[in-house]
Amino acid sequence: MTLPLIPNYPAIDLHCHFNSGALGDVEPTKNHFRDLPFFQKTYQRLNILASVQTTYPSVMRSDGIYEENLRLQEMTRTTENLFQWAVLDPRQPALFPQVADLLKTDKVLGIKIHSVCHGYSILEYGDAIFSFANDHRATVVMHPDRIADMVAFADKYPQMRLIIAHLDDEEHVEAMAAAKHRNIYTDTSGGASVANNALEYAVETVGADRIFFGTDSYAVPFQKGRILLSSISEEDKQKILLGNALRCFPKLDAWLNRQKKLPY
Repeated sequence: MTLPLIPNYPAIDLHCHFNSGALGDVEPTKNHFRDLPFFQKTYQRLNILASVQTTYPSVMRSDGIYEENLRLQEMTRTTENLFQWAVLDPRQPALFPQVADLLKTDKVLGIKIHSVCHGYSILEYGDAIFSFANDHRATVVMHPDRIADMVAFADKYPQMRLIIAHLDDEEHVEAMAAAKHRNIYTDTSGGASVANNALEYAVETVGADRIFFGTDSYAVPFQKGRILLSSISEEDKQKILLGNALRCFPKLDAWLNRQKKLPY
C-alpha cells in the first residue's frame, strides 16, 4: 500500500510565546523547550515562514509588561521573521500610549490581552480595551474568558478584530457565528489540536476564513500536522496555515512580498 504524500504547505504561527529570561519567566524543562532559537530551528524544518510572539513574562505576570514589550520590539528588529503582539493590561495607563505607538510599527500586528493570568475582570475592563482597539482599528488576541459575553463587545466595536484563542469547543464557534460584523475569529493553538473534531466542526459551521494557525509553543510539529492531516479541504488548510494571515494582516503580506524568495 502506498500512502499519499502530505503537502507541507507554508504557514505562519500567529500565536506563540517564548522565554525572555525576565522575572516570572516559565522555566524550560527537559521535554519542553521554550526559547526562541528552538522555535526558529523547528520553524525552518516545518516550512513555517514567520511567527507572531509575546514573551512568557509579559502574559504570565502583570508587572514588567512595558519593559517586555520593548524587549520584544528590539528582537523583532534583529530577527527577520519575528513579529509581535503588544501586550496590554488595561489597569496600567502607561501601556495605552506605548501600545498605540507600537501599533504604528511594521512588526507589531495587534494587541494581546490575558485577563486570566493578569487577574482582572474582562467584563469590567472590556470597554476600555475594545474601544481602544476600535479607535486604532486593531486586532486583539485574547485567552478565552467569558466567551459568550464577547459577542456584545464585538458587536459594539465593529472596527476591531477579536481573536479568541485556543479553539476547542462549540462555544468558540457559537460566538463566531453570532457576531453580526463577523469580527470574532479564533486560532488553532492549544486545545484545537486535542479535541478530535473541533477544527472540522468550526470549518463546517462558520467556514475557514476566520481561523488562524497558532501553536502556543506546544509541540509545533504536532500542531501543524493537526491541520495538514485534518479532514477539511486542501484549500481550507492553506487558508488556515497562511492565507488568512496574509489577507487579514497587510504587514505580513508586505513582509512576504519583500522577500526575494520564501525564507525556507
